[in-house]
Amino acid sequence: MTKTSVYNWNDVTPYGDEKADRRVIAGKAGDLKRVFVKAGTVAAQHSHDFEQFFMVLEGTGVLTIAEGEVVLAPGVVVHFAPNAWHSALFHSDTVLVEVNFAKGG
Repeated sequence: MTKTSVYNWNDVTPYGDEKADRRVIAGKAGDLKRVFVKAGTVAAQHSHDFEQFFMVLEGTGVLTIAEGEVVLAPGVVVHFAPNAWHSALFHSDTVLVEVNFAKGG
């Protein structure tokens, strides 16, 4: 059984719509996702039933959370506990990397 896997984001099949290119690498306890979001995209308020981290690699925007607003810029890392609501407005083309944990993982 292989213990190590190596990937290139360019080889991972994208999914999404005209506003976002998403690519996911699934693991057993969670997944790693790269998301390219087009400028002007609005992510409506939502939550997830799993824990999530994301890091901004490129781009800018504003994240709205229960505690207020967070300016999104390269280097910003956000952690969401399960069911933490959030919404976002992306001012420029933005690249995020997400780590999503399996429920209970």
